[in-house]
Amino acid sequence: MSDLYVSWDEYHASIEKLAAQIYQSQWEFDQILCLARGGLRVGDVLSRIYDKPLAILSTSSYGGKDFQERGNLTIASNITMTTTTLGKRILLVDDLVDSGVTLARILEWLTQHGEYEITEVRSAVLWFKACSVAKPDYYVDFLADNPWIHQPFEKYEKLDPSEL
Repeated sequence: MSDLYVSWDEYHASIEKLAAQIYQSQWEFDQILCLARGGLRVGDVLSRIYDKPLAILSTSSYGGKDFQERGNLTIASNITMTTTTLGKRILLVDDLVDSGVTLARILEWLTQHGEYEITEVRSAVLWFKACSVAKPDYYVDFLADNPWIHQPFEKYEKLDPSEL
């Protein structure tokens, strides 16, 4: 497995490519649901481009040294949103699909929460790894060699406030 290093410019260009791909599909959605933490920046930019409300569902599955150890998936009990209800047609956004477990489990979690009355969910990510058990509806790069992705904000995971 190789490593993929992504600059801020490359990161933002990928989000714009993802936005264009979704637009070209002509699929209409009501709201964006991003998975925090990785999908926060992607969801924020897409929310601004599409002028759609952003909802957030916090999840966590990585920890350990340099946050590179996959552990059990933890899903928040609630979705945070500024709208009264979650839209019926949801664009589910994350930064990447690695193992695919998070995507699959979140889709299952959404169906178990009938109070949201969702009729359709499509998923969008920047990177889709070949080792994934789930395939997103929209993605910018398919990564056949399953590299570890070093995103530009990674430096903050190693930064102590005293170093500022």
